[in-house]
Amino acid sequence: MNGILGLLRSKTAQKNGADRQDSAFFSTAFADQGVDPSMLAPWAARAVEVGARPLPPSRGVRQLQQLWARDRHMSLLEASAIGRMERFFEFATLPADRDVIRQDEYGNFMIVLLAGSIAVDRTQPWGERLRLAEARPGDILGEMSLLDSGMRFSACASLTDCEIAVLGAEAMDEMLTTEPAMAACLIALLARKLSLRLRVVSTRLSDNR
Repeated sequence: MNGILGLLRSKTAQKNGADRQDSAFFSTAFADQGVDPSMLAPWAARAVEVGARPLPPSRGVRQLQQLWARDRHMSLLEASAIGRMERFFEFATLPADRDVIRQDEYGNFMIVLLAGSIAVDRTQPWGERLRLAEARPGDILGEMSLLDSGMRFSACASLTDCEIAVLGAEAMDEMLTTEPAMAACLIALLARKLSLRLRVVSTRLSDNR
């Protein structure tokens, strides 16, 4: 993993035509995935629905840097790289008792919890509602749908007032175009965290059958 990230980081120093071609090749890799836009629940609409309010970007990115510095996976991202992510993330405050992500909807954004607590639940086919986790500051939610614009696996509801950072598919595409090495590092780390989380969730679901 460190070797891959080291290789990706080395690309930041390259400013030649090949880099620009790679960026163009990956453009729209996330925002345009053949999903009918009318089926998507984008962050802009969800923010209005749940009463989210803007959080100063300087505060949001500072919290993001502090939290990810303590995460064993995300700490592989340099603080300067996280700082440059300010232009791609949206930062917001979220009231308690709001369904920020709903199970089985199609989404194209992920959330990083900066402050507060969010419940992660899944309703089983037989109607039982299973608490999968309670997200803590620094945790990432919804990255699976960011990567594929697919159906949400679980529901995420704020248990307290929260502060969050939101990364949408179009912003991810822009990052790939303008900061390809940084975007590749972020995607690699998200994939690693997602793989580990799915293994844990699969075990919990098997134990509850």
